[in-house]
Amino acid sequence: MDSQKVDMFMMTNAKFFEGHQLQYVREKVLAMDEDKWVSLQFIQFKDPTTALLISIFAGVYGIDRFYIGDTGMGVGKLLTCGGFGVWAIVDWFLIQGATKDKNMEQFNQAFM
Repeated sequence: MDSQKVDMFMMTNAKFFEGHQLQYVREKVLAMDEDKWVSLQFIQFKDPTTALLISIFAGVYGIDRFYIGDTGMGVGKLLTCGGFGVWAIVDWFLIQGATKDKNMEQFNQAFM
């Protein structure tokens, strides 16, 4: 893979992953063939900042968890009104990391 393409990918998508995952992502992208590169371009990663804003304003209803694709947790928060507010507040601190983990899962699935 062309290192210039990889650098551009890393600059535009680094915010979607944890800092310790960036080297792994870079190595995987460098090693991928052209077919996988094309499919990687179509992956829609979720923005951790958007997830945080959703969590702050509508986390009690589980919308933040639905946004990142964590349906089970979303239903749990919806049925308990965000764990009676406690779960919603805890998610203010955890949702960005959970979003980046979901993005990493999505990235890894592109290689299967």
